[in-house]
Amino acid sequence: MNTADIAGFGQATGSPRSVSSFLRNCLVAFQAWRRRRRLQELSSLSDQGLMDIGVARGDIEWKS
Repeated sequence: MNTADIAGFGQATGSPRSVSSFLRNCLVAFQAWRRRRRLQELSSLSDQGLMDIGVARGDIEWKS
């Protein structure tokens, strides 16, 4: 037995499928967070500020 086996480095930590699934879930969660953040920023702008960037308040889509 070598030191890598004792430390647990010799064992597989997960299948490649579970790792890729985890990373995909992290990406989806990050994208959802970014979308919510953008919507919060847009909703905090005044109607004039929205008009300056060419967006009407009714154009902001709210999805939960």
